Amino acid sequence: MSNQHPHNSYAPWLLVVGCVIFGMGSLIVKFVPVGGFAIAFWRLAVSMLVFWLLARFFGQRLPASKKARNMALLSGVFLGFDLALWHESIYAVGPGIATLLNSLQIFFLSALGFFWFGEKLGKLQTVSLLIAVSGVALIASPEFGHNQNAVWGFASGIVSGCMLALSMIFIRKTHEAGHAALFPMMMLVSAGGMAAMLLPSLLFDFDQLYPTTCRDIGLILVYGAVMQCFAWGLIAYAVPLLTLSMTGLLLLSEPVAALVIDYFLLNKPINPVQWAGAALTLFAIYLGSLKQKH
Repeated sequence: MSNQHPHNSYAPWLLVVGCVIFGMGSLIVKFVPVGGFAIAFWRLAVSMLVFWLLARFFGQRLPASKKARNMALLSGVFLGFDLALWHESIYAVGPGIATLLNSLQIFFLSALGFFWFGEKLGKLQTVSLLIAVSGVALIASPEFGHNQNAVWGFASGIVSGCMLALSMIFIRKTHEAGHAALFPMMMLVSAGGMAAMLLPSLLFDFDQLYPTTCRDIGLILVYGAVMQCFAWGLIAYAVPLLTLSMTGLLLLSEPVAALVIDYFLLNKPINPVQWAGAALTLFAIYLGSLKQKH
């Protein structure tokens, strides 16, 4: 008899559903007239409330270690800037390219692992990085020719990936500092991000700070509760049940879904050179995920 966990057969589908729902959040960002920093603030505020309610319901307490609490809050600071810069990239170059650029976080994780934790880069990761650079160049070259916001869109998208990698690093440091139950930890992460986004929202998005219609309020509630809590929960549940190579492959469903949404629903022109660059970048991200677990 197979000793496979009975839930493992559902894990790939849960991961794909989580990624697709997560990627569909870019549609909300595109159509709700709230600034990129401000909508990150509201998303994290909604998720903080949801995680607080879940922590109370399940009787989970905050981490006992002060260092663990601080690490979780710091992770949230980087997550806040990740979301805000991803939103800015969506406005500039569209959900598909922005989400693809954000997915480059895997290479920042490898770099941080090398400099911070002494993890060695394998030949596969080095080759995948070179392929990714080539893919991004193919995507960028036509975009720069017709989109005056392309420079900011690519810069903010790539930096958002770096911010996401740093957020993940500090999640890891939270667990290293002491036991941290899921819901209180994510509440702290959301609180840290919300606090970090308050001043930038007031400085850069003062004219687009609040949702002004019931529809926009509802969409932001969906964005915080469904994309930040439900979709991320599906991803977090499924990842430990899958092999690393399968996880890397299925996580590509998020940028693929965003590209499809961008092309078919938002009518963004994506030429064959850019499609080839997207495919090359996705292949590189997949290769970059194939590193051995320690």
